[in-house]
Amino acid sequence: MKRALSPNRAERFLLIGLFRARLRGCENNGTNPMEEAKHICVYSGSAHPELSQQIANYLGISLGKVHLTHFPDGEIFVQFEENVRRADAFLIQPTCKPPNDNLMELLIMIDAARRASAARITAVLPFFGYARQDRKDKPRVPITAKLVANLLTVAGADRIITMDLHAQQIQGFFDIPVDHLYARPVLVPYLKKLIGNNGVVVAPDSGSAKMAMNYGDMLEAGFAVVTKRRINATTVASSHLVGDVKDRICVITDDLTSTAGTLCAAAKILKANGAAKVYCAVSHCLLSDIGKEKLLATPEIEQVITTDAVPIVDDLGGKIKVVSIAPLLGEAIRRIHDGKSVSSLFYINH
Repeated sequence: MKRALSPNRAERFLLIGLFRARLRGCENNGTNPMEEAKHICVYSGSAHPELSQQIANYLGISLGKVHLTHFPDGEIFVQFEENVRRADAFLIQPTCKPPNDNLMELLIMIDAARRASAARITAVLPFFGYARQDRKDKPRVPITAKLVANLLTVAGADRIITMDLHAQQIQGFFDIPVDHLYARPVLVPYLKKLIGNNGVVVAPDSGSAKMAMNYGDMLEAGFAVVTKRRINATTVASSHLVGDVKDRICVITDDLTSTAGTLCAAAKILKANGAAKVYCAVSHCLLSDIGKEKLLATPEIEQVITTDAVPIVDDLGGKIKVVSIAPLLGEAIRRIHDGKSVSSLFYINH
């Protein structure tokens, strides 16, 4: 005579049977029960909450609740105020000024999400700080961009979304997937209205030549290069121009500017060679006080067109035009969550 199962044992066998049936069903239709359980969550660090809110609005969701504060001694404290277990979590934080605080806050957010059992953690860095330290160009110096990549990975990030890295090879510093977006699809429609069919895209130095050529292809414009010699961290000397800019509307392109020395020096050479107007298209506008002074003191530059990848507090009386990248990042987040390609975002405006 068989012994009757106790209620607890019977319940356990029933649950095990249901779970196995669920697994068999998922095997048959090619889905994964863990993947199916994911829900999207978007959280903002303290570096740029306005951009994060715009991205959430684009996605049609509420920005996730996270408590960010500092202890009296300056240590950063992070606590997610809602359940993130098995969530597809996107943490938005440009590591702009102050870069150390913003980077550390992002690392702690990643660690908190990992320990809260998020299914996947994507760090969204509209601006990737320390990208200029990408190689050993002097004795006994660090490669800090690689260090930051290691920190993000070890903290628990599963994926990175960033935009216009100072050097594209930084993608190779990561052993996790990197979605490297470009500001061109966002900036080009506005630039096209400015230059019409009389434009020339100008690289302010040899390192920016490829970026300038890509802008030129999208704008169907000419191409020119200004050679540059950096004297120190805040002073740049531009010397020669290669290309015809006479009576043309010029657009100087660069991935970032802080002191504006490169842009101002290049603009003066362009005007001296007969350029009709000079605009600048910069992905990340990190202007210091020195940079603001230089830009205001350079009438040769009509306007700097940039993105809101980092907070822009002052438009310098209209000298700076900001175009939002929230739809671009929002669409990238949506496609990554849905398992779709993001490659088309490199070429079209959304």
